[in-house]
Amino acid sequence: MAAIAQSKLTAQGQVSVPAEVRRRLGVGPGGVLEWDDEDGHIVVRRAGRHSSEDVRRALFPKRAPKRRTIEQLKAGVRRYIRQRHASR
Repeated sequence: MAAIAQSKLTAQGQVSVPAEVRRRLGVGPGGVLEWDDEDGHIVVRRAGRHSSEDVRRALFPKRAPKRRTIEQLKAGVRRYIRQRHASR
């Protein structure tokens, strides 16, 4: 796999993020990047940006969720809203 771009580390430990990488990450001045170790690879992503796979792994770390139909999901949301907003 070819590198997108290269950066040079300064004596103060700073790195300039190349324009192509900033464009792909959708970050600009003041943007925050987070660095993570995933299976021995350092991954840089825009902070607060998580894939649906990240969310799934956080919610269901041991197994995949039980499959449900759209009707079942909507019914569950309706039940939750009714319970949450019931008169107290």
